[in-house]
Amino acid sequence: VIFNDSLLYPSSPPRSKGRWARLWKISYGGLLKMLAGSLLIAYEISCVKGGLMLMNRELPPRFMYAKQWQHLTMFILLALNGCVDGVSKNFLPQRCVLLEKGTLVLTFYVLLLLLVSHVQDSSGVELQVHALLILVVFLLMLLFTIELWAPDTFQLLVIKSFLFQMMGSWLIQAGFILYKPVSGYPWLDNDISDIMFVTTFFCWHVMINALCLLGIYGISAFWHHCYRPSWKLTGSREASCYTSTVGPLYKLLQEVEQSEKDDQALLLSKSSP
Repeated sequence: VIFNDSLLYPSSPPRSKGRWARLWKISYGGLLKMLAGSLLIAYEISCVKGGLMLMNRELPPRFMYAKQWQHLTMFILLALNGCVDGVSKNFLPQRCVLLEKGTLVLTFYVLLLLLVSHVQDSSGVELQVHALLILVVFLLMLLFTIELWAPDTFQLLVIKSFLFQMMGSWLIQAGFILYKPVSGYPWLDNDISDIMFVTTFFCWHVMINALCLLGIYGISAFWHHCYRPSWKLTGSREASCYTSTVGPLYKLLQEVEQSEKDDQALLLSKSSP
């Protein structure tokens, strides 16, 4: 993004014509989502003794393992989102960015609903941890919805990267907060100081992730400043390969904007003496 913002959504054309050229076409992000989702699905099923049942055999039947089924639904959504990314980037004749973004927005809408329901029987520290996670997911959902109408915006891209960092680091930290406290003693839900420190830890995550993002951007900018000539040549060559990667909807929007500019120029020319 620093040296060429036209490479925000590359379709990863082959960088060489050798036998490994096809590997550059693979959607590694989508593949990682599918792999992570599949592993988490297998792990969630294996954690339930006797198998993951939907309902018991008693009368009247009752739903069982509510939280486990919600976890499973989240992991299935992650794997399906990876499948859509892979199909769009590797199997469609032309990459459909709108399809990828729409699927991601739908995934986060469903994820937010599941998380809100997930905390119904939670309290104390666990409730506070999940409430802060819901806040991050809600902000991501709003951002992805805005991106449907304002794609390739640098400010939104930076905020999205930061919120994804927050979501990932807080999920990792939440596992240690809830189940393996540093002190070795369980958290006390009736102790207000424990709940307050959860929010303090979250604020530390905000600062650390912001500094991390700033450091990555600073190092990248410094690297680009040192190797500017070679990067510009590479960027110009690659940018010519990506002229057809934008979806038909974005092309239509560009044509409409161009026609509006032409109309405005025509009106100005007619109004001028």
